[in-house]
Amino acid sequence: MTDSTTGATVSAPDDPGYSAWRTAAAAVLAKGRRIDPADLPAGPEELLQATTYDGAEVAPLYTAADERAEQPLPGSFPYVRGGDATRDVTVGWLVDARFGGADDDNDPAAEPAALNERILDALANGVSAVTLAMGPGEIAPGDLPAVLRGVHLDLAPVALDAGAAAVDAARALFALLDDAPAERPDAVRASLGATPLSDLFASGDESTGADALAVLAADAHARSGAIRAVTVDGTAFHNRGASDAQELGAAIAAGVEHVRDLTTRGLTTAAALGQIEFRLAATDDQFASIAKFRAARRLWARVAQVLGAPEAGAAPQHAVTSAAMLSRRDPWVNMLRTTLATFGAGVGGADKITVLPFDAALPVGALGTSETFAGRIARNTQLLLLEESHLGQVLDPAGGSWYVESLTDDLARIAWADFQRIEADGGFRACVASGALGGRIDALAARREADIARRATAVTGVNEFPNLDEPVPAAGEPRLAEVRRYSAPFEALRDRSDAHLASHGARPRAVLVALGPLSEHNVRTSFASNLLASGGIASESTGTVTADSLTDALASLGDAAPAVAVVCGTDARYADEAPAAAAALRAAGAGKVLLAGPEKAWPQGAGERPDGFLTMKIDAVETLAGLLDALGVK
Repeated sequence: MTDSTTGATVSAPDDPGYSAWRTAAAAVLAKGRRIDPADLPAGPEELLQATTYDGAEVAPLYTAADERAEQPLPGSFPYVRGGDATRDVTVGWLVDARFGGADDDNDPAAEPAALNERILDALANGVSAVTLAMGPGEIAPGDLPAVLRGVHLDLAPVALDAGAAAVDAARALFALLDDAPAERPDAVRASLGATPLSDLFASGDESTGADALAVLAADAHARSGAIRAVTVDGTAFHNRGASDAQELGAAIAAGVEHVRDLTTRGLTTAAALGQIEFRLAATDDQFASIAKFRAARRLWARVAQVLGAPEAGAAPQHAVTSAAMLSRRDPWVNMLRTTLATFGAGVGGADKITVLPFDAALPVGALGTSETFAGRIARNTQLLLLEESHLGQVLDPAGGSWYVESLTDDLARIAWADFQRIEADGGFRACVASGALGGRIDALAARREADIARRATAVTGVNEFPNLDEPVPAAGEPRLAEVRRYSAPFEALRDRSDAHLASHGARPRAVLVALGPLSEHNVRTSFASNLLASGGIASESTGTVTADSLTDALASLGDAAPAVAVVCGTDARYADEAPAAAAALRAAGAGKVLLAGPEKAWPQGAGERPDGFLTMKIDAVETLAGLLDALGVK
């Protein structure tokens, strides 16, 4: 049947398929909780719901009851399915590569001829769009003709990233277009990359004044082709720790402020809207990224509609894989993260994607790989998805998915509320100046960091499944130092362990005291070993012991008095043997005695309690820092 208000198809309440699933889910939930199914809430499936940091509810199962009305085709307002009705599905999105900046593995001050050679090589090997880092210590505006020699600007779009040098860089690009006109001037696509409001948030300084930006935008509007002067860089908010909705709300607010500036200085509303593009972060949460880019188009289309120019509401989207999600530990995993992010952005309809090198968070050359290796992997990540997985050959492939459409709606609604809150605070500049915008982002980032510290949110290779045997990265100035990276707190613990290894020849070590046979203690010894390794602490097991054999077992490890010992076993085994094992450890001179398990697993009134309990709910960063202190790690 159909909902008369929304037009969505709704499953009947007595749908036998859904009822059967609910019954089966209730049985599993009841078994896990060791209760009768009748004691579960009326809607047991609600216990399986997840809530995003933005407050959107993610159901465990989506059905026809969640169906939304079909969105208009690409190129039609509100552009949820894409802004381009004639997008070439044999090409897909544009594969972007960045050249000349400090995050370029190659020398940013390379000779223009050498840089040009690299750009032409990249274009011949799958790159279809070029971003140039320009300014002091990077590409000089006067070198632009040499850097872009042989690059057909009507075939390969060029974006400038010049910060405070945006006006000079743009003038140099205009001069190049005038001196060496493209064969098809109307096909030229370029981004002048002025990001003053994003820079205001990131550094407290507008890199380009509003008057100069308006002149630049007017000149760009008057030229042939599609040249946009203004980039709203949402990654500035993401790198501070913003959620998806916060990033979108702040980006939309900045875009609106730019439109106000430009129209106040003489541009029409449609011309002002036509001068803005968005750069947004794509993360390894693929469904969230898909919904994010779809929701962003809807939001900006709504702004254009309110301003009276809905036909000008399809702003280009440039996706950049998240810098915040990149880890310095086990950095090879970043290849997988960027692949998922690229998938999400591509399926979500981004027009252009930049994949950050997998080693972008490390000092240049820290892994001993060649200068071009990381860039080639970043490029081939996109080419594999385009050429082998054929993701670009279908427009909006996630359209119609009950989950994706629901998440898109929720994200757009929450982000619009964030945008309205910024407007109510006086607009983007006022909200930045007061600290309100940064404060809200910082508060959410603290929540995420707490979840990562408790390992409720996993960072593979860092707080879960760490590899203590991986080579210590070479020293040097780390990149992405200004980014609030998710893995940084655990990596700081690992740095302490590395320093201890360098000065003592061994990592700090804890002893795992295993009670009962392997089948009993394996779950908790594995848990404890994994937890300790995430803080750089190696572990060594006694093998199955009793209180009577513990002293000999410790001696066989060469450590009769361990600084940190963790008792591991089952709750039933703890009731019989844990107090005696803890007493034996203390008698042997152990510094800290911990129990792998919850506090309730310790038998009541049974001798001196352990110094702590290791569970999935502890703040692992705080706990591990304390253990490093106990182990004498400075």
